[in-house]
Amino acid sequence: MDDNLRSAAARLDRELIARHRFDTELFDELTEFQLSKGLTHGERAISPFLRPYFLGASRYEAIRRAAWELSGAFESLTEAALEYPEIMSLLGMTEAEERFARYEPGYRTISVTSRLDTFLSDSGFKFLEYNAETPAGVGDQSLFAEIYDRVPLVRQFLRDNSHHVPSPHAKLLEAMLAAYREFGGRSRQPNIAIVDWAGVDTAGEFEILARFFESKGYRTIICDPKELEYNGEKLLAGPFEIDIFYKRLIIHEFLERFDEKHPIGKAIADGNVCMINSFRSKIPHKKAGFAVLSDDKFHRLFTPAQIESIRAHIPWTRIVGDSETDHHGQTVDLLKFIRSERFRFILKPNDDYGGKGIVFGWESSESEWDDAIETALGSDFVVQERAPVEKTEIPVFGDAEAGIETLTVDFDPYLFSGETEGGMVRLAPGSLVNVTQGGGETGLVILEDH
Repeated sequence: MDDNLRSAAARLDRELIARHRFDTELFDELTEFQLSKGLTHGERAISPFLRPYFLGASRYEAIRRAAWELSGAFESLTEAALEYPEIMSLLGMTEAEERFARYEPGYRTISVTSRLDTFLSDSGFKFLEYNAETPAGVGDQSLFAEIYDRVPLVRQFLRDNSHHVPSPHAKLLEAMLAAYREFGGRSRQPNIAIVDWAGVDTAGEFEILARFFESKGYRTIICDPKELEYNGEKLLAGPFEIDIFYKRLIIHEFLERFDEKHPIGKAIADGNVCMINSFRSKIPHKKAGFAVLSDDKFHRLFTPAQIESIRAHIPWTRIVGDSETDHHGQTVDLLKFIRSERFRFILKPNDDYGGKGIVFGWESSESEWDDAIETALGSDFVVQERAPVEKTEIPVFGDAEAGIETLTVDFDPYLFSGETEGGMVRLAPGSLVNVTQGGGETGLVILEDH
C-alpha cells in the first residue's frame, strides 16, 4: 500500500478502538456469527479481528506473477520425479505414496487447488511452503465480507476506498469443474463429495463449501472415507453417486490405514472418479521440493523465468543430512554450518501440517538446537533459511475489551491450476503463524494503490 492508504488504515484502527473498545455486544455478535456459520477451528471462532487485512493491489499482482511461475516449477519438479528415481528419492516419497502418485489423474495440472504459505517484508516476499495437496481455508474467505459488513466503520472505509474482495471459493468450483471436464466427466451438474475423517477441526469449512456448491446447483455430500463403496463403475457414499471427489484428507494418513483395495484406490485405478487433488499432488507437497528448487544443480529442470522467481522468492532449503552443500556460492559442511548458525535457520518435518515438529533456531538454546538436529537426522526433515517477516498492527477483541496489537502476518495465496485468487491471512504474536497452534485468521481486501 502507498503511504496515504497506510495512513488511512491506521486512522481506521484508531477509530475502531475509540468506538468499540468495550463494545461486548459487537464482540459477541461477531463471534456468534462465526460459530453459527462454521468459521471455526474445532469449537473456536477463528477471527478475533475488527477488520480485514489490507493488501495493496501492486503487491498482490507481484505475488500473483511469482506464484504463477513457481506453480509451473512445481509442475516440472513433479514430472522430473515421475521420470527420474533419484528425484523421487530426494523428495522422501514412501513406496505407497509413489505407487498411488503414478495413477493418472485424468487432467494435466498437478494441483487443481493449492496454497503458497508466504511471509511479506519490506524487502519483498518469500514463499516458505507449498500446500499442494489439500489446502484449507478456501471457504472461510467467503464469510469475512459478511462479518465486516457488520462493523459500520469498516463498511464506510471500504466505500471510500477503491478495492476488491477475491472469491477463492468461486474459483475453486470453477477449477474443479474444468478439471472434471478435462477428465472426461459428462454430467452437466456433477455430484461433489467432500471427503475427510469425521470430527476433524476443519469440518466447519466443509459446511461452508457444501452450502456454496449446493447454491450453484451441485449436489454435495460430506463424508468419511470409511463410508465409501465402489460398484465397479461408480464411487458411492450410500446411494449418493460421486462424480468429483474433493479430497480433504491427508494422503499419508489415508495410506497408513488403507491400500489399493479401498474403494477409493479401486475407483482411481479404473479411472471412474475425478479426484481433486489427485494422489500425485503429494510429490510437490513435500517440503524437500524446496531443497530441489533452491539448489542450482537442479535448475536444469526449470525455465529461466522460473529460476528467476526461485532465486527471488524461495528461501535456501536443504534436506537434513551429513553432507556438503552449496550455500550462496560457498561450499559448507551442512551439519556444522547449521549448528553454528542456528539463529539463521528453521527445522521442519518434510511432510506434516499444523506447525507440528517445527523448531526455530533463533528461539532455541544451543543444546535445544543440537537435540533438534539429532531428531531431524533420525527422521525426515529439511532446514530452511529464516525469511524476514512483516508485522502489522490490527484491532483485536477479546471477551471484554479491544485493543491494537502488533502481530506477525502470514499471507498465503490460493492457486487454482496455477492462477492466484485471494489468499488466507493468518496472524499470531510469535514466529509460528498457524491456526492449529492458536493463531487467528482474517479476511483479505485488495486496495487499489496505483
